[in-house]
Amino acid sequence: MSKIRVLTVFGTRPEAIKMAPLVKELEKYPDIFKSIVCVTAQHRQMLDQVLKLFDIKPDFDLNIMKPNQNLWKVTAEVLLLMKDVIEECNPDIVLVHGDTTTSMAAALSAFYAKVPVGHVEAGLRTFDKYYPFPEEINRVFADAVCTYHFAPTDTSVENLKKSAIPDTHIYKTGNTVIDALLHTVENNKADLSYINLDPSLKTILLTSHRRENFGEPIRNICKAVLELVEKNKDIQVVYPVHLNPNVQEPVHELLDNKERIHLIEPMEYAPFSTLMKESHIIMTDSGGVQEEAPSLGKPVLVLRSTTERPEAVEYGTVKLVGTEKDVIVSEMQKLLDDEQEYKKMSESINPYGDGLASKRITEIIKKEFSYKLS
Repeated sequence: MSKIRVLTVFGTRPEAIKMAPLVKELEKYPDIFKSIVCVTAQHRQMLDQVLKLFDIKPDFDLNIMKPNQNLWKVTAEVLLLMKDVIEECNPDIVLVHGDTTTSMAAALSAFYAKVPVGHVEAGLRTFDKYYPFPEEINRVFADAVCTYHFAPTDTSVENLKKSAIPDTHIYKTGNTVIDALLHTVENNKADLSYINLDPSLKTILLTSHRRENFGEPIRNICKAVLELVEKNKDIQVVYPVHLNPNVQEPVHELLDNKERIHLIEPMEYAPFSTLMKESHIIMTDSGGVQEEAPSLGKPVLVLRSTTERPEAVEYGTVKLVGTEKDVIVSEMQKLLDDEQEYKKMSESINPYGDGLASKRITEIIKKEFSYKLS
């Protein structure tokens, strides 16, 4: 009996987190699947942390990360190097995830080789090609060349249909990030004592690193944090600061050595998941956190003007607040002062899944390629 050869490709920490539970699910059925993992290492250090956490040993490591790499170089390297990987392992299907340059270029390389591509987390849209940049176009492009679309929500399914994607291979699966989060929170509680948090204070978790927030927007966010800490003596802010100099420089200039503000290095996934669970409120421009935090009952203020994840806004688990200082302060103050407002957000249903997305995707692949098993 032949096996279904599944090549999973990812290169950044967010991709790795969301693809790890799918890789582990495929590994449960060695008689059915030949699971092959390729990492591009678009982000090296943060990727390796996730590989270690989930005990994943890649079969191919393209190791493309270079100092000052740009979109042209990343795209070209992934496109060319994936050709060799695909020719060597001869997969039945290539799986890519989300909206990274790795996903877009790997999907294109597989398309050139006429190998079917499955897009995990397909169908997300802001309908603004420059926001987020370049992620919106990466995602649209990947959807266009893929054959199988694993959409997390009803909205993403409808977005695919509006984009003239044939609905014969569109599947609503939920989001694999919930699989990863629930497993990690349950099995990998981390020690956060090194942050020196005061247990008597409410913890506000902040993450901000997106390109569109470089410059004045991130300075506004920092100024909002300063004002909130000054106004509210019962809160403390934890900010894992991204390594990009465009983030590091303004954040340290404005927030270094400020009372009840903890600037820390980027966190590995297990400690970050623990910190999310122990936080009171989360402020972020991350896409993944918008999906994860509601499963932990945490209100999320999104530091963006648009989101490709509108379901959370509709369900009331997150609120778009943009990057204007006064708006951020006002919306955070509401959650700090109004117990009913806080409860309404924290108890809303998470639209992104139940922790079984990886199982559903695995079953779909098995069904689609069942002829290989006969």
